[in-house]
Amino acid sequence: MSERLKQAFDDRDPLVGTWLTVGHPTVAELQAELGFDFVTIDAEHAASSLETIENMARAVDAAGGETETLVRVADDNPTHLNRVLDTGVSGVIVPMVETVSQARAVVEATHYPPEGSRGVAGSRASSYGLHLEEYFDRANDEVVTVLLIETERGVKNASAIADVDGVDALFVGPADLSATLGEFGNPDSVDTDISAVIEAGQAANTAVGTIALSPDDIERWVDAGFDFHVVGTDAGYLVRGARGLKERYEAAAEEREAATTEDKARTEADEDAPEADEDTTDEEGTE
Repeated sequence: MSERLKQAFDDRDPLVGTWLTVGHPTVAELQAELGFDFVTIDAEHAASSLETIENMARAVDAAGGETETLVRVADDNPTHLNRVLDTGVSGVIVPMVETVSQARAVVEATHYPPEGSRGVAGSRASSYGLHLEEYFDRANDEVVTVLLIETERGVKNASAIADVDGVDALFVGPADLSATLGEFGNPDSVDTDISAVIEAGQAANTAVGTIALSPDDIERWVDAGFDFHVVGTDAGYLVRGARGLKERYEAAAEEREAATTEDKARTEADEDAPEADEDTTDEEGTE
């Protein structure tokens, strides 16, 4: 954890991250080796325990680059937020934030006193207490707090939420937003709501990001004005890579089979063709 990521969010830099749903340190380390600005461990929908989160954070740190780790937590429970931050990750993404009071409560839970009420204890974040005082002194300046806007109520309150001191960024979840608006599977229907959140962030000078699950989505969301992006998920990369190569092989095998069938048919046709009669006439003529 360092001040770099928080400062980049504050500056609304065009950060690029990835989303981790496969709860394995190897996957986290590999994504960090690719040089993403951050990885997000999904602890809301994926089967990621606290121990898994900690080991994946270790793996990202082991990569040796500047990639940092965020965790999309399951809810805004202060105890859970505290325990996740104690694993040494750089920040949290909190789902379903709808009101200013909820936003303020999250900020309070992610900050040490006097700015907040986060509990103090020796953990991986502070080298198991070996550097607790140092970590306490810098944590409030380095921990990133990102709030997910995923409901109609959240969109309506986005301007006030973005203006809450201590909120580093907003994140739009297109799938949940379209679902809560009764338009799941029709992302075009939430363009107006998405634009409202982006405008709210711009007015408050608060970064706004989203997730792009396809190449077309990347171009679409960049053009829409989002400040930072998550460009796909580890499971998505696996599916697209495996499916693409499988389909490539099947096409090549089918082409080869067709060519083989054609060659075989040609050979059989040649074998079945009648042989031409030999000309036995003497070139000198006959008597």
